[in-house]
Amino acid sequence: MTEAAFHIFLWVMAAVAVVVFLSLYFVDAGYGKFYRSSWGPSIDNHLGWFLMEVPVFIMMMLLWWFSDRRSDLVRVVFLLLFQIHYFHRSFIFPRQLRGHSRMPWAIVAMGALFNTLNAIMQGGWIFHISPIGYYPANWLTSLPFLGGTVLFFTGMFVNIQSDSIIRNLRQPGDTAHYLPQGGLFRYVTSANYFGEWLEWTGFAILTWSWAGAVFSLWTFANLCPRAARIHKKYTEEFPDQMARLKPKRFIPFIY
Repeated sequence: MTEAAFHIFLWVMAAVAVVVFLSLYFVDAGYGKFYRSSWGPSIDNHLGWFLMEVPVFIMMMLLWWFSDRRSDLVRVVFLLLFQIHYFHRSFIFPRQLRGHSRMPWAIVAMGALFNTLNAIMQGGWIFHISPIGYYPANWLTSLPFLGGTVLFFTGMFVNIQSDSIIRNLRQPGDTAHYLPQGGLFRYVTSANYFGEWLEWTGFAILTWSWAGAVFSLWTFANLCPRAARIHKKYTEEFPDQMARLKPKRFIPFIY
C-alpha cells in the first residue's frame, strides 16, 4: 500500500467511525447486557471473544515479521505495548469470563473484521508506512512517548481492574443484578470502557500517529454510545443508588 492510499484508508476508517458512533445511539450491539437472539446464530462468549480478538494479535505479528524495520528498537517497543493488550484480550480475558452467555456470530465477525483492519492501520503505519527515521532511538525519552505510555498503562490498569469488579459482582449460582462499585465505578458507570479508551488514546500519543488517533476515535465511537445505554439501564434498575452516587456515563466528571 502506498502512503497516499494508506492515508485515504485512514480517512475512510475515520468516516465510518462517525457513522458507527451515531448508529449505536439507536441500535444496541447485541452482546453482553444487550444480547438479543434476533442477531442470529450465536456461540459461547468465551470462544466468541477469542475469535474476535485473536486476528489483530496474529496480523500485527505478521506485519512486524514481514517488515524491513522489524529490528528497530522503538517500533519493537510499540509492538510489545500493543501486543500486551491483545495477548490479554485474546488468551486471558476469555478464560476469565464467568458463566456461558451467548455472542452472535454477526458480532464476532464484525469485531474480527475491525480488529484486522485496525492491525493494518497500526502495524501498517509503524512497520511499513512511517519514514525509516521517523522514530529515532531518543523517541523513547521524548515527552509524547513518556506521557502516552503513562496514559496507556493507566488505562490498562483501569480496564483490567474494572473488568475484575464486574466479574465478581455475583457469587456462583447468583442471578441477581448489581451496580458495579469500587475503582472508577464511583465516578462513571462504564469504567472498563473509559479505561480502554484512555489506553488507546495513550497509544496514539506515544506513537504520535494519525493511525493511533483513528483507533482512539474508533474506541470512543464504539464504546461511548454503549456506555450511555448502560447508564440508562442502571438508572432504571438502581434509581436510588444512581441518584445518590450520580456517576457519569463514560468520562468521569464530564459525560
